[in-house]
Amino acid sequence: MKSLARPARRVLASRTGTELFNVRPILAIRSAQRGVATIQQTRPVKQSSWTTSRALLLASFSASLAYLLGAYDVSSLMESKQEKVTSVATPYANREDLEKAVTEMRAVLGEDAISTDADDLHKHGYSEWSSMNIEVLPIAIAYPQSTEEVVTIAKVCAKYKIPQIPYSGGSSLEANFSAPYGGVCIDFAYMDKVLAVHQNDLDVVVQPAVGWMQLNEKLKKDGLFFPVDPGPTAMIGGMAATGCSGTNAMRYGTMRDWVINLTVVMADGTIIKTRRRPRKSAAGYNLTNLFVGSEGTLGIITEITLKVTVLPQETNVAVVTFPTIKDAATAAGDIIRTGAPIAACELLDEVQMSVINRAKTTERTWKEVPTLFFKFSGTKSGVRETVELVQKIAKANKSQDFEFAKNKEEEESLWSARKQVLWSMLALKEDENSQVWSTDVAVPISRLPELIEVTKKDLDALGIFASALGHVGDGNFHTGIMYNTKKPGDKEKVMKCVKNMVNRALEMEGTCTGEHGVGLVKKDYLLKELGPETINTMKMIKKALDPYNLMNPGKVFDL
Repeated sequence: MKSLARPARRVLASRTGTELFNVRPILAIRSAQRGVATIQQTRPVKQSSWTTSRALLLASFSASLAYLLGAYDVSSLMESKQEKVTSVATPYANREDLEKAVTEMRAVLGEDAISTDADDLHKHGYSEWSSMNIEVLPIAIAYPQSTEEVVTIAKVCAKYKIPQIPYSGGSSLEANFSAPYGGVCIDFAYMDKVLAVHQNDLDVVVQPAVGWMQLNEKLKKDGLFFPVDPGPTAMIGGMAATGCSGTNAMRYGTMRDWVINLTVVMADGTIIKTRRRPRKSAAGYNLTNLFVGSEGTLGIITEITLKVTVLPQETNVAVVTFPTIKDAATAAGDIIRTGAPIAACELLDEVQMSVINRAKTTERTWKEVPTLFFKFSGTKSGVRETVELVQKIAKANKSQDFEFAKNKEEEESLWSARKQVLWSMLALKEDENSQVWSTDVAVPISRLPELIEVTKKDLDALGIFASALGHVGDGNFHTGIMYNTKKPGDKEKVMKCVKNMVNRALEMEGTCTGEHGVGLVKKDYLLKELGPETINTMKMIKKALDPYNLMNPGKVFDL
């Protein structure tokens, strides 16, 4: 048997058992800046009074309650941000088996590789920026250091029929890493290495907990970069699992376009490599894209080979203000249809610009009007020509101010407003009763101005904080709504508004999610979008690869 020495971990105050499985988990209020740091700094420790037996007893009881709650449809889900979870026919481990599993994993991986600390469980089962949270937490957190250790965890979980929930950055928004049946959350915090940089081949090999910003810092010295840019704390493992994208998707595409191959641990502990390393291959099924976007429901991603590209010769940023959100959206559409080589086109409404000012997350004060943010990249002459074209079209659509960066410092300052959107909202939360509902849809580009205009009216009619923003360059539209969970009627208004927005997008031949994923929240919308035949095909794949429904159960669809 081996005992691996893990890096020192910060001591956490332990809660009592009653607090651990409280029906309404305590919201950890933190500032935007602290939120970034906490993603990787919080570490579990062994606790003295809180024993594994006591933790697993309560966890098993809570998971049993989850079974009894029954299956929900989207209408019942939307009735509460912290209510029901899905049920399946397959029984999971009882308390005795859970204890055996934790003991067996600790015997092989080391005592502190498995945490049952109350705060650690809460951190991995609850998210203050998720659009929904549930009552059940994972029963343990596993901290592997290699693919082989993930195999050990998977085999033990398969032996005792314990759900497995992969976790890297923890920044997903649709309860993607929640634990509706308890289970073991597999945190890749110690699998954070860039394993290889093949500069001449323009690819890299990384572990799941490598952040995309961390990766780009490493690549910069070689004149390379990885263009997929979601939230600042996102990590490659979760980015692949959710098939995410970001502001650069307009020019560079989404995560699916940049993953070459994956190493995946299957439900029974088998290791597979989805393909080899060339840029193109016509050999066999495209298993890589099967796992990208599967949200951990088919297997656990432990290694990722990514394409990278050359840093552009020149970049610049422009910020353009408009009198109305319709003017801004129409201008964006006109610019896109010219075929101009724009790297990103982002829209923030007047509410979101006000939030950024109030939160003081950037160094400047912004006009509180609908605003388009453009990012340009290419050759120096090409960027200059594109800026001039965008300025001309914006002016024809009633633009007010047009400001573009004169140097790198201004470029970073101008773009900072767009990248600080979520942190700005979180920084304004008044107390633990303040809840953010952030969601997204995507529609064909020509329908986006209509969707934005109608949804904006719905948001304004709420009478509470509600903002509209989006990657308008690729038809992806987001809303961020902050409401008080204790104020009568607020939650119901938010649910109705979100439901209307998603249904409207589907009526426009759009999708219920452009980049956040389905998670727990949008399962019935996915059924409405694709139909039962397509969902049944997905279920057959799931049952073939994961017959006991151990891989992140309850997500994407119900079995």
